[in-house]
Amino acid sequence: MIRLYDYHLDENGFRVRLLLSMLGLTFETVAVDKAPGREQEQPHMLALNPTGTLPILEDGDVRLFGTAAILAYLVRAHAPDSPWLPADAADFGRVQQWHGFSTRELKPAVDAREAALFTSEGASEADLKAARKAFRIMEDHMTLRQIEGSDWFVGNNPTLADLALLPSFALSRDCGIDHDEYPALRRWLRRFRALPGFITMPGVPDYH
Repeated sequence: MIRLYDYHLDENGFRVRLLLSMLGLTFETVAVDKAPGREQEQPHMLALNPTGTLPILEDGDVRLFGTAAILAYLVRAHAPDSPWLPADAADFGRVQQWHGFSTRELKPAVDAREAALFTSEGASEADLKAARKAFRIMEDHMTLRQIEGSDWFVGNNPTLADLALLPSFALSRDCGIDHDEYPALRRWLRRFRALPGFITMPGVPDYH
């Protein structure tokens, strides 16, 4: 049995839940009180993950923390021949490039959303500005891809690049970012939502 230690409003947890569902894998969730309890930083959780972050995955005797590591593991362990991690070296590199983007350039978007949801101060202007800059880079890339006749960030199929990038944009209205500024990303999100196994969470829009 796959076990996921998670908080239901956590963006990184959503990434993992989304992949688990799209791979058709059965799993159980262990709810962790991230907000307001910060349970992930308590000794019993630090024994599982010394960094004090979520999510944490257990699959048999394998235990992993770090969203990128968890996503890559799930594909290699349970869907090694799927296009989620392309076999082509160039496309594999491009997936890793965008996966890295999701952890670096999109961190201000994650921070802005969490501040908007869980603090009285709300999102900082610096985080919102950096988030919009990152979304503009994504919008420009996807606009060019759509002109070229491609629907996804890398290659001709959805990959971990799309899955890693999507939650930050999909949930960014929680911190007041207007999606009308990003028409190519809106079309991309609609396509991804239509894929088999897609699951949603509070804050993910359903465009019409």
